[in-house]
Order: sequence, then structure tokens, then C-alpha cells
Amino acid sequence: MRKCLIFLSVMSFAASAAATPKPLPFSYGADTNPKGQGEVEQYVDMVPVVAKNADGTSSHVLATQFQTEVEYGLLKNLEVGLYAAIMPATDGVPELTEGTGVKQRLRWRLADPGDWPIDVALYGEVTEFTNEIELEWKLILDRRFGKLRLLANAWFEEEFYFDGTTEFVANPTAGVTYQVTPIFSPGIEGWMRFDTGGDWNGGPHWFVGPTMRFNFGNFFWTTGLYVRLDDFGRSLTPGEDAFGPIWFRSIVGFGF
Repeated sequence: MRKCLIFLSVMSFAASAAATPKPLPFSYGADTNPKGQGEVEQYVDMVPVVAKNADGTSSHVLATQFQTEVEYGLLKNLEVGLYAAIMPATDGVPELTEGTGVKQRLRWRLADPGDWPIDVALYGEVTEFTNEIELEWKLILDRRFGKLRLLANAWFEEEFYFDGTTEFVANPTAGVTYQVTPIFSPGIEGWMRFDTGGDWNGGPHWFVGPTMRFNFGNFFWTTGLYVRLDDFGRSLTPGEDAFGPIWFRSIVGFGF
């Protein structure tokens, strides 16, 4: 009986704090969590790649990366986020876009929703991975036309590796969603990634695909499956090409 009461209390508390669902898997919206409310989000990325085995052979595998984010509304229009990222280290499998480490970021909404023709937010992030420090910034643009919502992120990173090298990364995104019901919002999203590493794996790589968002108030699920447009059908280099023919991302979150 006591366990049941505890469970019901926790569920009641969670239900009282609505989440701020991520509209698209890669594009941020201008929304911030209200002051004093927060959210936990779990990201999962899966990409089919070709691994280089120790015996010189190759094999098709599913590369993964995971990211847990805790967001909290500091002020009416200012939100802080703390991340823990994990890229499982497997010999012969190329790393994806993230490493293993932690992140800290702020998202600042410049005006209340609807006050400007386009809702605008600024995003700044610092990342400490096992092999580098990253500085990341975004300009977030968000426009609603009734149930239709357009989003675009101008997204850039400067990466400082511990071996003394640096890389600049451009990762712009754009997409559209439509609220069919308060629960279900399908969409389509595209994103590009380019870094100055200089090799083929640095890009630019272009992806586009369908998305879905399910919003249950204090809980949401946002997911997308993307097809790579550049060099479609190209044979992947074992152990090197982290950008496979498709990219899957899933995010689940709940408010507190």
C-alpha cells in the first residue's frame, strides 16, 4: 500500500509539470521552460556504418551515441541545460557527432511567443569531452501559422582538441511540423554537417527525412529517420565514415 501511495504521488507530481516538447529531433524551438520548471530528455542516435575489424576484414554494424539532458527554467525567458554524453568506444567503429563527456548551455528567448513576427532565441554551450573542448552557439528562429510551425537553426561549433588541432563545424537545420491533434505532430526536417577536418568524412553531409512528435502533456517522444543526400549509394570506408546512408534519432522527455 505504501509503495502504491509513493508511486501515485510521483505520477501526480510529474503530471502537474507539463514538458516543453522538442518539436524536431535536430532543430531547437524558441520555447524555454517556465521559471522553476524543468525537464529531462534522453537522446538516442543510431547509424549503420562499416567497421574495420582487427583481422583486416570489415562488417556492417549499428553505431550509437547517447545523451541525457536536464533543462531548468532560471527566469521567465532563460533556461539552463546540463548534458551527459556517451559514445560507446568500439574498436574499428567510427565515432558519430558526439564524444563522451559533459555539456552546459543556456537558451535565451528574446521576446514572448508571438510578440515578434518570428520568435527568436539565442543558444550558447560549452562541452568538455575526453579529447576536446567545444564552444557551440545557435540562432534559433521559430514561426507559427496556426497549427503549422516552421523552425530553423543557424548552428556552429569551434572544437579545440587536446593534441593542439582545432576544427570549425557548421551544422544548420530546418524543418516544419503540423499539429494534426494535440498529441500527434508529423513533420519533415533537413540538416547539414560540415567541419574543416579536411577529409571526406568532414562533409558537407546532407540529411532529410520524416519526423513525428507525440505530446502527452508531461511526457513526449520526438523521433526522425533521415536519408543522406550527398554521395547516395557510396561505399563506406571501413572504420572511417561515421555518416551512413541513414540516421535515426529518438528523444523522450518528461517535465518536473
